[in-house]
Amino acid sequence: MRRFQRVFLIVLDSLGIGEAVDAAFFGDEGSHTLNAIRGEPGFFCPMLERLGLFAIDGVEGDKTKGHLAAVARMREASMGKDTTIGHWEIAGLVSKAPLPTYPNGFPRDLIDEFEKQTGRRVLCNLPYSGTEVIKVYGEEQMRTGGLIVYTSADSVFQIAAHEDVVPVEELYRCCEIARGLLVGEHGVGRVIARPFAGEYPFTRTSRRHDFSLLPPEKTMLDVLNEKGFDTLSVGKIYDIFAGKGISEKQYTAGNADGMEKTMALADRDFHGLCFVNLVDFDMLYGHRNDAAGYAGALTEFDAWLATFLPRLRSDDLLVITADHGCDPNTPSTDHSREDTPMLMYGEGIAPVNLGTRESFADISATVLDALGVDKGNTAGNSFLMECLKEEGK
Repeated sequence: MRRFQRVFLIVLDSLGIGEAVDAAFFGDEGSHTLNAIRGEPGFFCPMLERLGLFAIDGVEGDKTKGHLAAVARMREASMGKDTTIGHWEIAGLVSKAPLPTYPNGFPRDLIDEFEKQTGRRVLCNLPYSGTEVIKVYGEEQMRTGGLIVYTSADSVFQIAAHEDVVPVEELYRCCEIARGLLVGEHGVGRVIARPFAGEYPFTRTSRRHDFSLLPPEKTMLDVLNEKGFDTLSVGKIYDIFAGKGISEKQYTAGNADGMEKTMALADRDFHGLCFVNLVDFDMLYGHRNDAAGYAGALTEFDAWLATFLPRLRSDDLLVITADHGCDPNTPSTDHSREDTPMLMYGEGIAPVNLGTRESFADISATVLDALGVDKGNTAGNSFLMECLKEEGK
């Protein structure tokens, strides 16, 4: 069977393609991130269309047109709709129990211990939009030197502080303290540093940093790393997996930087996986209910993709997917429980429609299969054999 030398796995953070079958359980009926941005004047994605984005089951489009990639609608098996659980499942780890969330804020005893260990007072301690919370509490944070602690519908403990008052390295230290406290029943998926700068209403800076819960079981990254393959991460992938199973990391300042770094890696010789997260779709547009900005960002990715595909070698495989939804046209600014797209492109890959897959983890199993590695105890079922052209089987 055909084997590949390099796999580029790109996660378009939050590009959902319609409500999941259990969306009502999460309060996300009617969510459809892709539809929310397709009607915007700035939306122009001919390369994604050519690959087959609109040929995926349940996505409105001309099904009679040919497409270049193998396509599938991915259904999440884990109980969640956040970045951590979504990426873990893409990497072969299904989370049957949801990570804890705090719709009324964090327990007082936990906050008391956090204040004691950091030596700083906590402000807010409520669910909040990240841009709104610094408008409401930013000036008080600057006066007092405290820390703005807030959460969302996701399993996150977020800490915001002005960089002139709490230097970024000190903010990171406080996040590490929080990460040490948030274990067991309070083991949230991520502690997130949210530095901001400037004058009211303030601006969040690019020095965000995620401190993730350690994956409790092996992922495809561990399997590949143990077999001596390269496991390269771009963007916040390293943080999402707490560095576990990753041989090289490159942080990014946003989508443009992430695409530039991925392009550079395409010119390098390596054997294994390049795992990329493009966060701006979610962080800058989905969470801010900015459909026009989201459409523009996907258009920019599409233009980049047209220049990236010619750089792929005959033994390369490209997989494009997402980790959850974040519909910018709903009243909520939180993630939405949606199915996600899967586009797989490479020499020898047939443009087949794989229908709906029952777990994001099928991507992990397929990546490992493509590299000739047994998936071990990781979850998922490979669809590689269903996609190979006859001469490649």
